[in-house]
Amino acid sequence: MSVLRLAVAITLVAATRGLAQQKDSAFHEMQRRGAMVMGVDQYTSVHHFDKFPDGGRIALQRDVDDSAGTAVIRKHLRDMQHAFSAGDFSAPTTVHMHMMPGTAVMAERRNVIRYDVRDIPRGAELRMRTTDSAAVKAIHEFMDAQRTEHHVSDKK
Repeated sequence: MSVLRLAVAITLVAATRGLAQQKDSAFHEMQRRGAMVMGVDQYTSVHHFDKFPDGGRIALQRDVDDSAGTAVIRKHLRDMQHAFSAGDFSAPTTVHMHMMPGTAVMAERRNVIRYDVRDIPRGAELRMRTTDSAAVKAIHEFMDAQRTEHHVSDKK
């Protein structure tokens, strides 16, 4: 390998490592903000962001038995139910540090979206339902963005 190729290869590896560290740092900061907003450690909790034909579902659960953490999650999702119903998406904006895709339409069409919370083992789920096609599309955009930014791999 020529000296030039070796220098280019080393530069690319260093640049890639630097980007990965920045990305890890940004993810860590989002997780820290999430813990502040949601009240539970994001590294010991599991998120699910599912899309359904009539909307979607956010589920948040502790990954171990933790009655105090479970109670905090259940309160948080009930708070989200009330906020989202009022068109208030400030909590996800705070966690992600930008307005999340779909939330402007979800706020605009809040009167045609029903938000229901249900307790599940070690947490709760917030189900979003609508018959409005624009609202469904917005909910799906929101779920996709959440799944991507929280590094969730389930694909529903």
